[in-house]
Amino acid sequence: MQVAGHCGRQATKFGECMDKTDDSERGPNPVDRHVGLRIRMRRKELGISQERLAESIGLTFQQVQKYERAANRVSASKLWEMSRALSAPVGYFYEGLSDVVEPVGSNAPRDSMQDFLMTPEGIELAATFPKIPRGRVRRRILDLVRAMAGEADAAEDS
Repeated sequence: MQVAGHCGRQATKFGECMDKTDDSERGPNPVDRHVGLRIRMRRKELGISQERLAESIGLTFQQVQKYERAANRVSASKLWEMSRALSAPVGYFYEGLSDVVEPVGSNAPRDSMQDFLMTPEGIELAATFPKIPRGRVRRRILDLVRAMAGEADAAEDS
């Protein structure tokens, strides 16, 4: 049931303001993207295929794909089942999520980072990098990546 809200936009019967913009125009909710990314990272970390995860929680692998891409939201019951199948507490899927809601458009760097982490290279890098025991070596690798990114930026500006 839709009612006129105090915000001048449509509101639910509970008085919550709703944006008239279609969700597909804005893209996935940042929380859903974060949860999907954490599902994928944990699954990859354990070496479990989408098919195997899907089978263990009574879904198709396509549904797991949609959850990981945040094309579909994960229900509380499915997140509970995933936490059991992936041997992780439910809170794991929310770790690293900012408690502060950021204004629209302020999460562009986070979006590009999440996009990178959704790639096979990003997941492998995120899983492998912490395994480098020496902090000095990790720092040198980071310096190398920054230098290479700087060279790429300079080449684009030319």
